[in-house]
Amino acid sequence: MIPSQSLTPKDIVVELDKFIVGQADAKRSVAIALRNRWRRRQVPSPLREEIAPKNIIMIGPTGVGKTEIARRLATLAQSPFFKVEASKFTEVGYVGRDVESMIRDLVEIAINMVKEEEKTRIEGLAEANAEERILDVLLPPVSAPSSTPGSAGVPSYPVAAEGDGSTLISQEQEKKEDSTREKFREMLRQGKLDDREVEIDLAESRSTPMVEIMTTSGMEDMQSNLQDAFSKIFPKKKKKRKVKIPDAIKGLTQEEMERLIDMDKVTSEALRRTEESGIIFLDEIDKVASRSSGGHGPEVSREGVQRDLLPIVEGSTVTTKYGMVKTDHILFIASGAFHLCKPSDLIPELQGRFPIRVELTPLGKDEFVRILTEPESALVKQYIAMMATENVELVFEDEAIDELAGIAVEVNEKTEEIGARRLHTVMERVLDELSFDASERGEERFIVTAEYVKKQLQDVVEDRDLSRFIL
Repeated sequence: MIPSQSLTPKDIVVELDKFIVGQADAKRSVAIALRNRWRRRQVPSPLREEIAPKNIIMIGPTGVGKTEIARRLATLAQSPFFKVEASKFTEVGYVGRDVESMIRDLVEIAINMVKEEEKTRIEGLAEANAEERILDVLLPPVSAPSSTPGSAGVPSYPVAAEGDGSTLISQEQEKKEDSTREKFREMLRQGKLDDREVEIDLAESRSTPMVEIMTTSGMEDMQSNLQDAFSKIFPKKKKKRKVKIPDAIKGLTQEEMERLIDMDKVTSEALRRTEESGIIFLDEIDKVASRSSGGHGPEVSREGVQRDLLPIVEGSTVTTKYGMVKTDHILFIASGAFHLCKPSDLIPELQGRFPIRVELTPLGKDEFVRILTEPESALVKQYIAMMATENVELVFEDEAIDELAGIAVEVNEKTEEIGARRLHTVMERVLDELSFDASERGEERFIVTAEYVKKQLQDVVEDRDLSRFIL
């Protein structure tokens, strides 16, 4: 999270513009929703608990950026984010996942997120501890003084008589050992000992017994609980291994990190972060909308899923293996194409829990041209970078990009509207020959022209039946 330096709505839109073309209304809505999370945290306590998140429902055809907006938003917010298809869930009593499982999955994501942050924080200390352990192996601590001849193994310790200088000898010996240790430390850091092998104790990566349980909905977390129980019954054992020093340092650093992390603190922070800033993206919400008023067949289960979702979205308490989680302030973003139904087909109670509705517009040729060239991870930039690994300089002419976008729009209109995803198929088809031969071409400059694009795609585009299968 970014507590005090939270991004303003305009900043959020600017960041989203780097990856997503168009859809200004959707970007504006999610930017306001994210900023409202920060605003709520600044409100004094009694009123803060009463401010509920304004959940969003995004309506639009596939491939226009619904999922990408939510994914990039979670990265900006540095919040626990979980994407799930609503069609995975079934009503309690049917075979399928329980709706509460998405909260448990969100908590797991938060635990891993906080744990990684803790690892980054203590990385330096863990590396220092690992270095000390390696030095202990290279220079074992001096053992107790050896026994004097004839003492039958009984150690003899020098008794410091007054003025005999034994204390001075001991101090000189310690200085000598420290000097040697520091020399080894310097060599270790400079990589002069990388080829040397050492024998160290490392935790053995033993897999716990696999347990699979066929249970009804709502009991799927029992399997993970049993796995945890078995991992405690069968603790990890130490095993002596002979490895090179860089691998030894890496393994010992991981061990030190696990030892230094306070899991109680991690769990507490993860639960707080889940409750305060968690985001759940419910994709394909239209698949659980009832398309008729009939009370038979799959319609019963669809409406049942909506009724199961309702208390989670409204705000309830879900039991997880890490503790209780309140869902009152988790932000839910739902999306769906709504081809065969409409948002009003959802049950009224669920509709009321998604007050913000945003319609995403289909993408045209101009948007496709921008998608191919503008974003930081644009398709054209991806292919240029991949071909560069084969020493092939790939160049796209502006006319070629126009032609690619035009063909993608044409195929979408003739076959099925899948939005920007069509660009992946078209690009792969155009560069099929180059991708196959690139490793044998050697250093050369390959220019993609509009004529080349037409040549590669003309037959497929003109034959409607063929384009259905290939593009």
